[in-house]
Order: sequence, then structure tokens, then C-alpha cells
Amino acid sequence: MKPHVICHMLTSVDGRILGDRWRPQGIESSKLFEKLHDELGGDAWIVGRVTGQEFAKAASYPPQTGERFERADHILDREAETYGVVIDAEGKIAWGRAEIGGDPIVVALTEKVSDAHLAGLRADGVSYVFAGKDRIDFALLLDKLNRELGIERLLLEGGGGLNGSFLRAGLIDELNLVVCPAVDGSKGAPSLFDSPEDEAGAPAPLAAMRLERSEVLEGGAICLRYRLENA
Repeated sequence: MKPHVICHMLTSVDGRILGDRWRPQGIESSKLFEKLHDELGGDAWIVGRVTGQEFAKAASYPPQTGERFERADHILDREAETYGVVIDAEGKIAWGRAEIGGDPIVVALTEKVSDAHLAGLRADGVSYVFAGKDRIDFALLLDKLNRELGIERLLLEGGGGLNGSFLRAGLIDELNLVVCPAVDGSKGAPSLFDSPEDEAGAPAPLAAMRLERSEVLEGGAICLRYRLENA
């Protein structure tokens, strides 16, 4: 069983997601994002490695360890109100912390991650789950989050690569999209849904998108809430 997944994102009118590139400047996108994040009321939120790296406080973990770890899930807190889930397939983020804004960190890994990285996560008090041998199996990950942590409502919050992976896997149930009165206008800028080169031609298995709500927000942003029907 998987959680109900809501993709919650802010974009410019041309569908780009890096607010510091938008023009005109001065749009308080981060405050608006957090306000709507709280209103959506998820049991957990999930981001990709690049977004997760922004929260890290350590430069690196020791490159070697004498310890050996079974590739088994390591969950330290099963009673938290909200979790912060970060995809880090190869184990590249050195956290230097165990929570983000009070939400315990849960890292999603593949089995090829090193023992040294696992030792670093354990030293920081960071929980982790394995979701594939060589690449992340997102359906397996969602099943584990529901089964092991009781997560029923998950906010998918980027970046574009992670959003695109969930979309192509048919795992997004709703899209809560806030279109801000700004443009990026740059070629190659990250978009709401992205893909790697080897998946560039893969269509999303969407059967329908139904508009459930539209609302004009303060400052001229528009919030669009869609229900997605996956084929």
C-alpha cells in the first residue's frame, strides 16, 4: 500500500522552479511555499538529492570504516508527527544533523552505498531505508514508508528530476501547483517535471487530470489543484 502523494510546487509562468532566477524579483516564494505546505498537512515530505543537499551541515563523512553493515533498514523514530524523506541513491549527502525543522530525516538509499556512508548516517542519528539494488524503486519506497512509518499523506516537493520520476511511475495522486507572476526565460533551466536523457522520450501514464480548485492568491499567484488519474 502506498501513501496518497501530492506534488506541491511553485513555478514561474514558464514552468521553471528556481525562484532566484525569476524576474521580476521580490516575490516571496519561500514564504508562500511553506504556508501552503503547512496547509496541505502531510505526514511526510520528500525531496531529491540536490534539494536535500541544501539542508546538509557537514562537508563529508570519513571515507573508510572498519565496520560492516547489513543492507537492512535502520529506523530510529517511528512515532514522529512528520518525516523529511530525502532520495540519496548513492549516499552522497553528509548530514551533520538528524532533523530538518524538527522533522526526523529518513534517507532512501540503494544497496550499493558504502559501509563508510552508513557509518556516517548512524553517527549522525539519521534513519535510512533501502529501496533497490542499483537504482531507487519508488513504488517499493512508498510501500516501505507506509508500512514502516505509517505515512499516509506524502508531499512530493522536487526537484524536477524527482517529480518526473514519480510522474512517469504513475505515483502522483494530486498536483498542487502555484504559478507565480514571474518568468525565468532561460534555456535549460530546471522545470516542474524533468527527466534524464535515457528517459526523455518516456510519456507519463496519465489518463486524466481533473481541476479540483483554482484560487488567486495574494500578490497575483494562482493555485491550481488537480486530481491525477494514472493509467
